[in-house]
Amino acid sequence: MSGTYWRAVDRFRVVAAAEPDRTAVYFADAGPTPTPHYRRLSYADLDRWSDAVGERLTAAGVGSGTRTIVLVLPGPELYAIMLGLLKIGAVPVVIDPGMGLRRMLRCLRAADAEAFIGIPQAHAARVLFRRYFRGVRVAVTVGRRWFWGGATFDSWGRRPSGTAPERTPAPDDDPLMIAFTTGSTGPAKAVEMTHGNLSAMVEQVHAARGHVPPQTSLITLPLVGILDLLLGSQCVLPPLIPSKVGSTDPAHVADAIGRFGVRTMFASPAALIPLLRHLEQTGTRLPTLRSIYSGGAPVPDWCIAGLRAVLDEDVLVYAGYGSTEALPMSTIESRELLDGLSERARAGAGTCIGRPADRVRARVVAITDDPLPTWADAQARENDVATTGGIGELVVAGPNVSTRYYWPAAANATGKIIDGETVWHRTGDLARIDDQGRIWFCGRKSQRVRTADGPMFTVQVEQIFNAVAGVARTALVGVGPAGAQRPVLCVELGAGADRDDVTAALRARGAEFELTTKISEFLFHPNFPVDIRHNAKIGREQLAVWAARQTAKAVRR
Repeated sequence: MSGTYWRAVDRFRVVAAAEPDRTAVYFADAGPTPTPHYRRLSYADLDRWSDAVGERLTAAGVGSGTRTIVLVLPGPELYAIMLGLLKIGAVPVVIDPGMGLRRMLRCLRAADAEAFIGIPQAHAARVLFRRYFRGVRVAVTVGRRWFWGGATFDSWGRRPSGTAPERTPAPDDDPLMIAFTTGSTGPAKAVEMTHGNLSAMVEQVHAARGHVPPQTSLITLPLVGILDLLLGSQCVLPPLIPSKVGSTDPAHVADAIGRFGVRTMFASPAALIPLLRHLEQTGTRLPTLRSIYSGGAPVPDWCIAGLRAVLDEDVLVYAGYGSTEALPMSTIESRELLDGLSERARAGAGTCIGRPADRVRARVVAITDDPLPTWADAQARENDVATTGGIGELVVAGPNVSTRYYWPAAANATGKIIDGETVWHRTGDLARIDDQGRIWFCGRKSQRVRTADGPMFTVQVEQIFNAVAGVARTALVGVGPAGAQRPVLCVELGAGADRDDVTAALRARGAEFELTTKISEFLFHPNFPVDIRHNAKIGREQLAVWAARQTAKAVRR
């Protein structure tokens, strides 16, 4: 279909017309400085700039449905490019470069894109590995062009030369974006997100904030910035490295919040924990902040309690849960979490991640690695859930939930369940749902430890041991063949903790609970591997390999 666009862009245009001088993006200048210097871009300027991008791309033959790889650092250029693509109905293809060159190339080849917009290093990879990008016919360099052809982004200017042609909103079922999962807990997959999925996501983010305009928001995840711009936010981009969010200087984050009067922010635990420590150590106050949303991995309850202590009493601190395929899935506010639910988590209940988000439905199905093509197939196994204490694989459905993978096609058979006109997404996460409709996350299905006595679930077990003084975090892994694995607990010590004292405390703690009595091996690891997107999900697969080597060495001794 030609001449289409994403209907939700109209929200952005309304703000640009009503408040043209309103700041759309505050962004830090490049280069290391003790105190970042920021520049601003107004809504009117971003609207014109993205119109110019759409005009130039249209002239180059990019239009509705054209898959376009976008490998650009977070900043005003990224937002101009993304809005420009969405205004002409093109399909951005986004990926985390931090997954490693070979894996990234394999994923991008599968996308079979026709256009490529990227920084010079990305284009260098495109040229050196040209067989992965045979379909690319439009190349645009953001920055200095080296030895390849195509346009440079700067040469396009920031104003369109004419009036944009009339376009019609694309149907809700049309693809809007292809986003790759990180591959941190399994092979990376290309998730197809439709116009309807992203439109629902905007509404759900708005609903999660109680339909209160975000005003000014601090952005650590680019997609959140796009959603917030559609809601009229002034987006603040602090200095950060996308693949190393955990290395972001918390002083810069606090400075940005104070300098621009930030009211809401989204961040992973890897960014929130250093921010908490900074606030505790310096006594810095953040009086404008009204809400925090965390995602990417469960937030430690001590971090949530700490934030409540250093922030104003009426600040809302939400722990969120979602994935590339479904964002958001659920949220829970800190007051409910700290009102007895954290204690239940430390006793082996798992981590409460709240109730399903607006218009999202959640269920659990039996734990299996086999496909469940239809809901009838899932129902045929429902008695199996009772054998695992009500814990099963979480499945969700809703207007924001992607119903298909673009690649690989086989992922649709293993990741989706057809239920009439409804498509349930299998999250790959293990959970139970209590009688109040709250979801309790117990760990990843692929990371469950399969012992001779039955399965053990990572997060459910780890929360018990994480309560031990001197423990920063733990990770349960299995050593040996599936069905006869030995449960081994990897431990990351807190600063100044004594290993012998912690070991004794871990053994004593494990003996208190039926879930953990069989765990007798404790291995201390200096720094757990984590995912590239949020720097928060523990790489238990890598730890399992490490643990196997460590235990083998111990046997040889």
